[in-house]
Amino acid sequence: MIEIERVSKSFQETEALREVSLSVRQGSIYGLVGSNGAGKTTLLKILAGIYRQNSGRLSIDTQPVFENDAIKARTIFIPDAPYYFPNFTIKDMALFYARIYSQWNQARFEKLAGVFNIEVKRRVKTLSKGMQRQISFWLSLALMPEVMLLDEPLDGLDPVMRKKVKNLIIQDVADRKMTVVISSHNLRDLEDICDYIGILHQGELLLQKDLDDLKADVHKIQIAFSGEIPPALLHDLQTLYQEKRGSVLILIVRGAYAEIISRLQSYHPAVLDILPLTLEEIFIYEMGDRGYAIQNILY
Repeated sequence: MIEIERVSKSFQETEALREVSLSVRQGSIYGLVGSNGAGKTTLLKILAGIYRQNSGRLSIDTQPVFENDAIKARTIFIPDAPYYFPNFTIKDMALFYARIYSQWNQARFEKLAGVFNIEVKRRVKTLSKGMQRQISFWLSLALMPEVMLLDEPLDGLDPVMRKKVKNLIIQDVADRKMTVVISSHNLRDLEDICDYIGILHQGELLLQKDLDDLKADVHKIQIAFSGEIPPALLHDLQTLYQEKRGSVLILIVRGAYAEIISRLQSYHPAVLDILPLTLEEIFIYEMGDRGYAIQNILY
């Protein structure tokens, strides 16, 4: 269980996080999304014990993280740009990890060799970005971590390897109750594997919800009338976005599905369609509601 209560972090004049509170259950996958500079990487580094928060409380299994060797031994952090010693081979890196982490599992490292299929005698720094990313997962999963923190983890992987890595993560979550916090701008990846989603913006947590509940709470509606649009229609809805295309009004609305349908049907529309939304669409409209909308920059 990860608990974060009113955590704030500043770097000189820059406030990276402002009283962020969230919780992550054991054996779940929590996705962090947000605008550039929202504080996602800072939050992950605090969770990894690299940074120390200025205020607030943060714990894993009720224990503080910073300078806690016991917690760090059970936690692995894969940053956006993994570091490797310049002349080390994959085998050298594995030996290094085995000396640092008492729970290193050599049998699993060898078994994962069949998944990643890279010669262990190759020097890591000579490999492509995607192959180096594969090695970071190879080494990390061989540690059998209880908590895995991932910052843009699938960047550079080809579609087949992305699928393999996601399956490995899901398998460890299911089999060992591993807890994962993952930050990514590729919301399609998060949609595939996450149970919970938290949206950060300018250092603040805007919302956190079960992914299924989040999708169930935001709806895309196409509605048209034989005559004029009833003036009171929009007053009855919590509208995140609206657009008129000919006689059809397109709405992005937050609220309970049954209640929205009941209200709209009371106006006797000629056309009423409810369309599913992707996580990416929900993010765009939620951020637009917070003043971070996509602007038309071509005039």
